[in-house]
This record gives sequence, structure tokens and C-alpha cells, in this order.
Amino acid sequence: MTIVRSLLLFVLAALAEIGGAWLIWQGWRENRGLWWIAAGVAALGAYGFVATLQPDANFGRILAAYGGVFVAGSLAWAMVVDKFRPDRWDLIGAAICLVGVAVIMYAPRADH
Repeated sequence: MTIVRSLLLFVLAALAEIGGAWLIWQGWRENRGLWWIAAGVAALGAYGFVATLQPDANFGRILAAYGGVFVAGSLAWAMVVDKFRPDRWDLIGAAICLVGVAVIMYAPRADH
């Protein structure tokens, strides 16, 4: 259950961070206005709190592992929202990142 909770929190964090950045991009680069930018800033703020809900107490470990989720999530977001078509190297890179997430977060560790 702890791993499932952790994975769900990573997905929520990715949606908040990537979505927030996308909203700011839309507001500024696509001239959609300040409300889009404000929504993006709020989403990025929410992302900052989601990490605190992770069951692991080590900020550095969580943030390092989340980096891999961010890479894969960014490609997934681009595919769904922007109709981006990743090539095999994009997909291989994202898979490597997700393996890294699993090793960093879920490898068995001896108690300290």
C-alpha cells in the first residue's frame, strides 16, 4: 500500500508541476492572459506541497526520484495535450528514468 500511495503522489505531483508550467506557457507564450498564469502559479505551489505527503522522510531522495517521474510525465503530457509523437529514444530515455525512480525509492534498504 505504501508503494501505491507513493506512486499516486508522484503522479499527482507531475500533474501539478507539468500542468502548472503548461498553464504559464499558455498564458504567456500563447497570449491567453494573466488568469492562465495565475492558475499555473497556484498549480506549481500545490506541487510543492504534494512532495511533503510522500511516506519517505528524505527530501533529497524524493526530489531525485521525482525527477525521473517528471521526465516520463512530461513526455506523456506532451503526447496527450500537445499531440507530440516521441521517438524510440524518447521512450527509452523515459523508461530508464522510471527504472531509476524504482531503484531510488523502492529498493530494499537496511535500517540505519
